[in-house]
Amino acid sequence: MLFLLRPSHASLCILRIDREVIKLPGVVLTDRNASSDYVRFSKYPDGLELIDNDVLFAQYWTHPDDPIGEMEHKSIKCAEVLVPDMIDALGAYASCAEGCNSFQKKNNTISVKINEYLFFL
Repeated sequence: MLFLLRPSHASLCILRIDREVIKLPGVVLTDRNASSDYVRFSKYPDGLELIDNDVLFAQYWTHPDDPIGEMEHKSIKCAEVLVPDMIDALGAYASCAEGCNSFQKKNNTISVKINEYLFFL
């Protein structure tokens, strides 16, 4: 989704959450986008075994000679942690100084850092 929203990057942020969230009751892990065909839903710790970290954290998902592989890789890059309740954010990432300033005007209790990489810039 962030890739498609690149033109609006300065008005977006990514919230940082505690990785321990995956251990909370009711939390579900997916091995790819939850709306994808062939998605698997699991709880911690079993769900971690279903995720291929090399694919998930690869910088690029494009496979010019393999359109099916590219479709699958895009889906895997969108693996999710589904949380049934509200959780606190530890901080936020913005794509640029403009995004940081905008975020800080709306929320001065959460720290924000610039990370262009997360916004595909």
